Amino acid sequence: MVAAVETTVRDLRPDDWSQVAAIYADGIRTGDATFETAVPTWEAWDEAHEDVRVVAERENEVVGWAALAPVSDRCCYRGVAEVSVYVDASARGRGVGRSLLEELVVRSEQAGIWTLQAGIFPENEPSQRLHARCGFRVVGVRERLGRLNEVWRDVLLLERRSEVVGLP
Repeated sequence: MVAAVETTVRDLRPDDWSQVAAIYADGIRTGDATFETAVPTWEAWDEAHEDVRVVAERENEVVGWAALAPVSDRCCYRGVAEVSVYVDASARGRGVGRSLLEELVVRSEQAGIWTLQAGIFPENEPSQRLHARCGFRVVGVRERLGRLNEVWRDVLLLERRSEVVGLP
């Protein structure tokens, strides 16, 4: 019998950046994860994702990461954040994404965030399934939102409303 490899979700640290960036770069290469075409510098990424960010670690290797970014600097949107979840190809289909996203939900609520949103290319069915399992629902389609490699792409807009934060 093969022993299961335990995944630990913990805070992302600056010294994780090389592994996080490599996973991000792989997601960019797929063409179905983001409109980004290059991994940003640590400084730019750190500034854009300053609050809630975690990594999944197996056997001292980062195999996935997730982070929140504010959708606006306007105070009325202080409780709304955009979700990013990336999993290394070697760890996909093993519950890593779900562990990351579930932890992100918990930490977002602890931070007072009442709405999480995600933009997902319709072709990225695994990401759609992951988000649905974690309570996200499709609220719309942003048609021809942007061009990636000279091709117009639609983006599904998903959201998850907290059941504990932001209630009347």
